[in-house]
Amino acid sequence: MDGAVPITGGTFLMGTDRAEIADLKSRYQIDFPGIFENESPAHEVTVSNFRMDRFEVTNAQFFEFLKAVPEWKKTRIDDNAHNGNYLADWQDGRYPDEGAELPAVSITWAAAQSYCRWRGGRLPTEAEWEYVARSGDNREFPWGDDLPSPDLANYHASGHGEPIKVGGYPPNEFGVYDLAGNVWELLLDVWVPDYPVAAQLDPVAGGPVADEHIVNIDGRRALRGASFGGSVVNLRTRWRDSHVVSNAIDFVGFRCAYPENSK
Repeated sequence: MDGAVPITGGTFLMGTDRAEIADLKSRYQIDFPGIFENESPAHEVTVSNFRMDRFEVTNAQFFEFLKAVPEWKKTRIDDNAHNGNYLADWQDGRYPDEGAELPAVSITWAAAQSYCRWRGGRLPTEAEWEYVARSGDNREFPWGDDLPSPDLANYHASGHGEPIKVGGYPPNEFGVYDLAGNVWELLLDVWVPDYPVAAQLDPVAGGPVADEHIVNIDGRRALRGASFGGSVVNLRTRWRDSHVVSNAIDFVGFRCAYPENSK
């Protein structure tokens, strides 16, 4: 499974207007501090043209990376760089049988970013990810405003209880798959609990990450898209979460973004 989708950039209102939060809490029957507040304020963001992976990065693709860049193999990664669960299901340097098209999980943020750099890209920004998930418009979910169902995404109600092969559900209007459910997706941005008010052009919280600093990144980075265990509210295109960069776990994976003219 390979290929990236060209995305024509544009300007959109990223996030959620604070005036909508009470209605969201009522609609989804959930209310605790910060639950939707971290999606606010809605603010104008412009993203430039770029390309994004059609699918979440698979085990087979990550295996090719490990062959080319062996310092990221399970036997060679620094013990202090992960939580002890890095590539937990891999044995003798390989992913599980029949797992080639499953999303690569139990990886760290640094490994994901290094893979994307090896491919000539980087992890997507939060703005890019949300713009793609919304197909450039105002939709609540990647497929539109209808509530999720098991024929639209791999989430809790689908009953799989684990990741499935990438591309198992219909793509959104940009031709990108699995933007809701299957596995959470690591992003480039440092986690910040709310948005700025001012308009932004190609924002990335914390700024770009130089290649020589990838292995030194710590703290929390942004996460989007929900997983096979997610609830309905987690599948929303605006829903935000965060993840400790060293926390390799079986429900978090990634995809890459690339410059407009890359191959």
